[in-house]
Amino acid sequence: MSKEPVKRTTVILEDEEREYIDSLIREGREPGIKPLISKMLDIYRSMMIYDWKYPGEYYCGISRVAFINVEFINILLQYIPKEKWQEVGQKVGEAAKVSMEATLNLHTTDREKWPDVFTRLRVQGFGDFYLRDKYFIIRTPFINTPEMLCGFMEGLLAVRLEAKTLTPPLVFEIVG
Repeated sequence: MSKEPVKRTTVILEDEEREYIDSLIREGREPGIKPLISKMLDIYRSMMIYDWKYPGEYYCGISRVAFINVEFINILLQYIPKEKWQEVGQKVGEAAKVSMEATLNLHTTDREKWPDVFTRLRVQGFGDFYLRDKYFIIRTPFINTPEMLCGFMEGLLAVRLEAKTLTPPLVFEIVG
């Protein structure tokens, strides 16, 4: 049985880059250089970084994406009346639905595709999403406002939800 030879690639790193990688390994944040490079390639593939127009302009298919901090979102939410949070979340979810369907051919209303949708949301930094029977559990949500996140999930997945918790991990029951 012949074994295919391992393909090797040499990457020449600047001293500063190698020191940074070595510090990640020393601190235990990365197990080694090969797993780090593999993780970077997974991120590259999943985030469509080939659509990045360096520096700072990034597209995921039809949607321009910006890396922003949660404080920015929280400040914006302060200026939206609380009674509008769910409605605004629904509109944002609908926009995310169109983007995922047009860009990734990922039909968010197909329950069999929800694991793929949740993976996409995780990659984009929205948090860790889990489906347990008729409940969504969202750990480490980027949007900490249950009303806004409930609306977002409703608009994205075309379901009706009811919040069961008000602090993370957030739990929503599918009610329709």
